[in-house]
Amino acid sequence: MPREDDLEHLASRVIDCGYHLHRDLGPGLLETAYEALMAEMLRRAGFGVERQVAVPLRYQDVVVDNAFKIELLVEGRLVVELKSVEKLIPVHGKQVLTYLRLMNLPLGLLMNFGQGTFKEGLRRIANNYRGEIPKR
Repeated sequence: MPREDDLEHLASRVIDCGYHLHRDLGPGLLETAYEALMAEMLRRAGFGVERQVAVPLRYQDVVVDNAFKIELLVEGRLVVELKSVEKLIPVHGKQVLTYLRLMNLPLGLLMNFGQGTFKEGLRRIANNYRGEIPKR
């Protein structure tokens, strides 16, 4: 069972990769470019990364196969949602929180590469998770 501090270390490393990507390239690229580059940086750092992970939604008796897609899922337990917009709006954070709740995951990162500094565009989203981190 991964410990919570392991997840914190993972999040810290992912943030570091995002910071370097933003510092080196700056804002202005398409979201898909940042996604591809970020995924490769994380792989080179030794992390397992899945891109565009389709997640089904089960509600009552209805299943929607591709209800949403996780842009980056790192080590099967950290959701990373990337944006390339002038400014984050509240719905962006709510989107990540919904993903976390539906997947029963504790932590997600929202990174906006469209803002002037990386710090301005970084949000950490927690799912009030307590207990064992589920395996995928």
